Amino acid sequence: MVSRSDVPRRSDAQRNRERILEVALVELSRSADVPLSVIAKKAGVGQGTFYRNFPSREALVLEVYGHGVRQLSNSAAELLKTREPDRALREWMDGLARFAMAKAGLADALRQATRASGGAEKPGYSLVADAIELLLDANHEVGTIRPGVTADDFLLAIAGIWQIGLSEHWHAQAARLLDLIMDGLRAGAPGRRQPGPYGRRGGG
Repeated sequence: MVSRSDVPRRSDAQRNRERILEVALVELSRSADVPLSVIAKKAGVGQGTFYRNFPSREALVLEVYGHGVRQLSNSAAELLKTREPDRALREWMDGLARFAMAKAGLADALRQATRASGGAEKPGYSLVADAIELLLDANHEVGTIRPGVTADDFLLAIAGIWQIGLSEHWHAQAARLLDLIMDGLRAGAPGRRQPGPYGRRGGG
């Protein structure tokens, strides 16, 4: 049985871990070689706490990436709880753009970590593909995008997001590209049908 005193301790441990990941994303995006002691200090945790969570640089870098993938994939279902399917899809695309920029910033660190771990595969493609399928299915169900669009179609259409360079203007460039893609997905849509399970949601 879990005692009440264990709950705050576990909550604190989870907050520490998430704080380390947040700081690590920022610092590793600036420099792949940032000392781990700097990340620990900025995260406000001791060396012992840091290394209990992440015993090596490679473990930290791969978890920063994996954490971002999981947040992105989990957000699809969360958005569908509170948004109409087309709104959920468009907002999720914004999250994908933010993830793309974070991954670009982590590129050097990821290359180093993958080499050091013997070429371990980075997690993520299947989770992201599942999230896309969920969003597309919700939109097909209510007729808000053109019929027959697959996850592969979507990924090919959105591939340009990975070509946007890191700069102060990336957000505006990404928003313009994503609006164009969303317009294309809506073109030829049959229109809203009688709502099924996904339709019983309020607008956001």
